[in-house]
Amino acid sequence: MSVQNLNTFDPFADEGDPLGSTQDVGSQQNYIHIRIQQRNGRKTLTTLQGLPKEYDLKKLLKAFKKEFACNGTLVDDEEAGQVIQLQGDQRLKISQFLVQEGIPKGTIKVHGF
Repeated sequence: MSVQNLNTFDPFADEGDPLGSTQDVGSQQNYIHIRIQQRNGRKTLTTLQGLPKEYDLKKLLKAFKKEFACNGTLVDDEEAGQVIQLQGDQRLKISQFLVQEGIPKGTIKVHGF
């Protein structure tokens, strides 16, 4: 007499990876994300994350502040790494600036309202 429901059987063991493990599904690693956050009232904050490591973020922030006539800061985030924050809605200006500097337009994702 054997108890069949106590056998260790994994029905998905022989399946392997159903997605083919070519790359992570929903991966956001290769994109530069430009987002907008509402502060209080009409005030907004634009965040930029996901820039490649070869870019100096401090110099880029200085160029953004000078070009767009706004204030900004560099913030360390646990999940996103270093994030550039700029005052105001600078999404389109940042996108155009990055494309002029040679970053492909397909790698830039602009989020927001």
